[in-house]
Amino acid sequence: MLSTCTREQFRAACGEREREPLAHLTPQLWAQANRLLVRKALAEFAHERLITPLPLPDGGGWYGVASDDHAVAYRFRAELLTLDHWRIEADSIVRLRSADGDGDEGADAGGVDVELPLEAGALVLELRRSLGLSDEVLPLYLEEITSTLAATAFKLSLPSVTSAELAAADFQSIEAGMTEGHPCFVANSGRLGFDAVDQLRYAPEAGAPVRLLWVAVHPDHAVRALGRNTEATDVSDLLGAPPLPTELADYVPIPVHPWQWRHRLAVSYADEIARGRVVPLGEGHDTYLAQQSIRTFFNSAAPERPYVKTALSVLNMGFTRGLSADYMEHTPAINDWLADLVAADPTLTGCGFSILREHAAVGYRHPRYPTGTPQQKQLAALWRESPVPFLREGERTATMAALLHTDRDGASVAAALIASSGLAPEEWLRRYLTAYLTPVVHALCAYGLTFMPHGENVILVLTPEGAPVRVFFKDIAEEIAVLDPATPLPPQVARIRAQVPREQWALSLHTDVFDCFLRFLSAELHAGGVVHQDAFWAVVARVLRDYEAAHPELANRLAALDLFAERFALSCLNRLQLRNNRQMVDLTDPAGALQFAGTLPNPLTGH
Repeated sequence: MLSTCTREQFRAACGEREREPLAHLTPQLWAQANRLLVRKALAEFAHERLITPLPLPDGGGWYGVASDDHAVAYRFRAELLTLDHWRIEADSIVRLRSADGDGDEGADAGGVDVELPLEAGALVLELRRSLGLSDEVLPLYLEEITSTLAATAFKLSLPSVTSAELAAADFQSIEAGMTEGHPCFVANSGRLGFDAVDQLRYAPEAGAPVRLLWVAVHPDHAVRALGRNTEATDVSDLLGAPPLPTELADYVPIPVHPWQWRHRLAVSYADEIARGRVVPLGEGHDTYLAQQSIRTFFNSAAPERPYVKTALSVLNMGFTRGLSADYMEHTPAINDWLADLVAADPTLTGCGFSILREHAAVGYRHPRYPTGTPQQKQLAALWRESPVPFLREGERTATMAALLHTDRDGASVAAALIASSGLAPEEWLRRYLTAYLTPVVHALCAYGLTFMPHGENVILVLTPEGAPVRVFFKDIAEEIAVLDPATPLPPQVARIRAQVPREQWALSLHTDVFDCFLRFLSAELHAGGVVHQDAFWAVVARVLRDYEAAHPELANRLAALDLFAERFALSCLNRLQLRNNRQMVDLTDPAGALQFAGTLPNPLTGH
């Protein structure tokens, strides 16, 4: 007897249904997504002084912003918090057109009487001149805005999870539960190149298991770099690569994102495939989960095994997310150097700080494409340590981005962790900042070493109750820089040395930590009645003063940074993307690309 079972029947028997790729594109979800993105756009464009909300005469915290042609006005309630942070009530936002087509600057609402729907794309067009959008940048930026809206609508279509539930969840549930993306960038989920099905398969919020494809590449054009105490056989055994056929025994295996294979390599590397220099091997046997960075994967089949980071040539937040074989050549050496520095430094080890080493890397140099072109960044991968083997009994992990997450009722994960920890809010903050901020300050003071310490690049280690213990930093080789010319570097690590004017060194704290992360954390805890913003920044100041008192030998360096200066430069991220959304920053001269808009009052002053 013969029975058959279709794929749909199998899914139904297992309680699963294949989701319709466009099911989230409904009028209700689209309107919700637009309201949330308009709120963020008004807040961050105001923060970067691209627009200037003016108080309305009826008071009560109401503000107004006019379109460039003054025909449309936005009204909303907001609280202006520390670091010029605009905390706007999403439900209060109204978009209005005056009956005579002549809007106002927000100081007088007279004549404005036709309400229009909130549309983030329309907001961009209405403020195009204020945002400085060129004819070249505008269409792609509007596409990124639309794609970000679609991603938000998808997240809104998922079952609601409270912040309290997320705060108690496992590492990967938290990773997939993030809804906001980068807190500063308005167009932060462009992922241009993904289609609707790709979003369901590969977006981190979809939480779908992924099997990576593998190719074997000719050794004459391959790069294979291994860190200390890492053997090629160890890597192959760990990663579940298909076995190499006998005739390819000297070839180098490389994992490939399935999207990358279909959309890039099968086309732009077709010549190498035809010549047998790039040979497809099929799927690996391990399953992975996409992380917030999209192209990094966590091994869900064996969590103790390494992450895999692949090339993924989609355009997202101002960069095409390729990986260069040239960069891979020195990646493990950079990680070994930093790991040695950390292990030998009693301050860093004393606060439990550690990095997740990228200990193996591979890549392929296409023999015809010029060096440095996007086509030379399409076939490479690296392996990064998982945090799981380094956890002590009872410890758990969470992406630091979770601290900024709020659920659909406005409750924050940070507040939920504080509540569950049993600690006083200021004590929870002190422990968190000692684990996170102290290593960043010390690395800069002692070595002129900077990280990119945003929420997605930091993994918190927590007690079972939710108290911070220590942190892991990741994404090392592409993100760190040594600013101090006196810090010795071996030749294979030399590429991380950057020439940055000394007066800009403190921006790695003032901008990357204070303005781009703690500004948002402070605002959420303040709005939730957990920690008043003044008390929040008093704790930040106390952690820095404690560090200063413990390191008198670095007094001159600390004084040069002037972390407690009354004001510091406002370095703007959206302005970078609005200027050039294909490549925001020249990676060979990151300091030269910065966009400034005056200064911000330093919340540490007076503490």
